[in-house]
Amino acid sequence: MKASLALRYILLIAASVVFVFPLYWMVTGSVKPAVSLWQVPPDWFPQTFDLTQYRTLLDKQPALRWLFNSLFVGVVSVFFILLFCSLAGYAYAKKRFRGRHVLFFVIIATMMMPRQVTLVPLYLLVSDLGLLDTYAGLILPVIAYPFGVFLIRQFVSYIPDELLNAAKVDGAGEIRIFAQIVVPLILPALGALAIFSFMYIWNDYMWQLVVLTSDNMKTLPLGVSGLVNREMSVNYGVAMAGGTFAALPLIVFFLLFQRSFIRGITLGSDK
Repeated sequence: MKASLALRYILLIAASVVFVFPLYWMVTGSVKPAVSLWQVPPDWFPQTFDLTQYRTLLDKQPALRWLFNSLFVGVVSVFFILLFCSLAGYAYAKKRFRGRHVLFFVIIATMMMPRQVTLVPLYLLVSDLGLLDTYAGLILPVIAYPFGVFLIRQFVSYIPDELLNAAKVDGAGEIRIFAQIVVPLILPALGALAIFSFMYIWNDYMWQLVVLTSDNMKTLPLGVSGLVNREMSVNYGVAMAGGTFAALPLIVFFLLFQRSFIRGITLGSDK
C-alpha cells in the first residue's frame, strides 16, 4: 500500500514538473540577460535578474493598452455571461413552457459545432453592423455562452422546488426569488463559470485576429503574438516577457476565484 502511494506521488510530481516547466522557463527567460538564453548548457536558475526585456516591451510596444483592452473585454463579457446564463439556466431548470426541451437541445447542439463553422457568418454579421475593430465586436458575439447555460441549468436543477414555492407563498416575486434565493445558492457555479469564460475570452485568438486591425485595439494575446514578427527574430527575451505579461492576469484571476472554482466543479459529485 505504501509503495503504491509513493508511486502515485512520484507520478504526480513528474507530471507537475512536465506541465509547469514551460511556464517556469518562460518566466525565468524573461528576466535573464539576452546572452543567457543561448547558453549551453542552459542556465536553469538565473544568477542575475535583468528587467531589460520588460522595459523594452513597455517602451516600444503599447503593452499597457493591450492589457487594458483584454481586461475590459474580459470583465465586461464575463459580467454579461454570468447575467444571461444564470437567467437562462434558471428558466430552463425551473420554468415549464412549450418547446423548452427543444430549445435547450439546440443550445447543447451549438456546443458541438467547431468555431470555424460560425466564423465566416459571424464576421459578416459583425461587419454589416459596423462593429469591426470595436469593443462591441469582441464582446457581443461571446456573451451568448452555451456551456454557461448548460452549467447553470444543472446547478439550478438541484434547488428544491419546495423552497421556491415557499418563497412565492410568502409573497416574493420572480426577481426577488432569483436574486435572493437562486443566485446565492449557485455562487460556486458562477465562480467556476467566471473562470471558464474569462479564460475562453482571454485566449480567443482567432476571433480577435479577425475582428481587430489597429494596434490600439489589439488585446494582449494578439499583441504579444505580433512580437514574433517585431522582436522575436532579434530578442527571444522580449517574447518571453510578453508571454509572462499575458499569462499573469489569468493566474491572478484563477487565484481569486479558485475556491469557487473547486466548489463548483466538485458540488455535483458531493450531491
